[in-house]
Amino acid sequence: QVQLVESGGGLVQAGGSLRLSCAASGRTFSSYAMGWFRQAPGKEREFVAAIRWNGGSTYYADSVKGRFTISRDNAKNTVYLQMNSLKPEDTAVYYCAASGGVVSTTERLYDYWGQGTQVTVSS
Repeated sequence: QVQLVESGGGLVQAGGSLRLSCAASGRTFSSYAMGWFRQAPGKEREFVAAIRWNGGSTYYADSVKGRFTISRDNAKNTVYLQMNSLKPEDTAVYYCAASGGVVSTTERLYDYWGQGTQVTVSS
């Protein structure tokens, strides 16, 4: 069992930056691939970024590529999402998720989810 708690969301102006954190419980965090997803009002949840268990490979949605960076610190049981050059269309609730299988961009392959943190980007 893995429990995930996101933090770091908030209100920021367009062009600004935020860093989201996702703290995981459990001794097996380092064996999980981790992902970030987001859900904007009235829209379906969508993939943002993912990282392999050892941080060796990362994946991004085209909409955030070059602006967002996913990273992890297995010693701290934490995964991060550094978000730069934020745009109003990045406004959403951001969720982190853990996958016991391979790293994936597919929501249904993730086993555990956090409760989300709100990110609001004003124009």
